[in-house]
Amino acid sequence: MSTIFWITIAAAVATYLTRIGGHLVISRFENIHPRVEAGLNAVPAAVLTTLVAPAMLDAGPAEWAAVIVATLVALRGGLMSMFLAGAVVLVALRQFVA
Repeated sequence: MSTIFWITIAAAVATYLTRIGGHLVISRFENIHPRVEAGLNAVPAAVLTTLVAPAMLDAGPAEWAAVIVATLVALRGGLMSMFLAGAVVLVALRQFVA
């Protein structure tokens, strides 16, 4: 078997262990402090920021327009509408403008 296969398996096992480990630790507590809960609720936004921020450094006008539209939609709508609006604007501008 190739090295890439074993690296992929090791990464999958490590990811699974970290996810199940976090669940096991949190499930041992009867109640969670509100600050801990607030921190855990902020994790998805933090992860999304770490994915979007580096891409914005090399972004062109299409990407900036998509982020602006997605931000405006996020103020009024839900997550799905935000992602869809941003994706539609990005694809349309990349297809027809660039």
